[in-house]
Amino acid sequence: MIILAFESSCDETSAAVVEASGSGRRILSNIVASQIDIHKRFGGVVPEVAGRAHIEAIAKITHEALDTAGVGMGDIDIIGVTNTPGLIGALLVGVNYAKSLAFSYGKPIVAVNHLKGHVDAAYFASEMLTPPFTALVVSGAHTSIMDVSTYTDFREIGFTRDDAAGEAFDKAARVLGIPYPGGAEMDRLASLGDPTAIKLPSPAISGDCLEFSFSGLKTAVVNYVHNAKARGDKISREDVAASFTAKVTEAITEKLSAALTVTGSKRMVMAGGVAANSHLRCAVSDMCAEMGVEYFAPEMSLCGDNAAMIALAAYYEYMDGNTADTSLNAKATGDD
Repeated sequence: MIILAFESSCDETSAAVVEASGSGRRILSNIVASQIDIHKRFGGVVPEVAGRAHIEAIAKITHEALDTAGVGMGDIDIIGVTNTPGLIGALLVGVNYAKSLAFSYGKPIVAVNHLKGHVDAAYFASEMLTPPFTALVVSGAHTSIMDVSTYTDFREIGFTRDDAAGEAFDKAARVLGIPYPGGAEMDRLASLGDPTAIKLPSPAISGDCLEFSFSGLKTAVVNYVHNAKARGDKISREDVAASFTAKVTEAITEKLSAALTVTGSKRMVMAGGVAANSHLRCAVSDMCAEMGVEYFAPEMSLCGDNAAMIALAAYYEYMDGNTADTSLNAKATGDD
């Protein structure tokens, strides 16, 4: 089965063609039009600007995805699209474009939850991965722990009450003078600093729960930097990055360990943009090894938003009998 899919939930416009069957899955093309240079001047994603950029890019990258894959619309079996969660204006671009193609060419259309797509990206990394397992989606907009019982049945069992981990990384980077997006540079600096240099609060909510709150950690870093500047103290960006990263990593591994105990799962998937962070990947991998749990993560190129992950998620939804029609709409907040 050949799937054409679209992802436009935030600031990446992506179209991909994936071939999937019961015996395997293969990416034929995965085109991503990044908006980083557009939003860099604002220090973050501006929803209205993102929506307009999606409109400008989506037709071009669709042609590129089909050409790269060496297929035409006649070869496409189903069309998948992210419809939730995300920026509503951005989502609408992908949803409406996908619906137009599906209607014009008489193709089934499948709605995909963005978080499910991130998790499904791990299936490309290993054919050994099958449900059930516990999954963490950690990105600029999401920090969720999920109990995955089948290819389409996901249940959120842990979440952040406020900021996502990736957003906290970007805000901490901004106060250090690091341009948006700051995650990669924070990762690099953290390798050079002392993770115990600065006392910071843990974003792991205390008690018998699987919840996070990254806003307090973010505010603590902002206050530390502002107070140090006011006193005229020299600020070590390396130590700030290392201390901040250590707190994020410790909190996530703490809650993941608890989640694995609750679910009894022997398989763990970590996905999403922040899953590319080298310190977090190492910490989660080590935690899984200590607990006797198999660890899986997407390739680095598939950690960020992309349509290949949406295509594979669409395949599993379609095989489970979940299709949509022209009444399909976008939803800013997912309910899966």
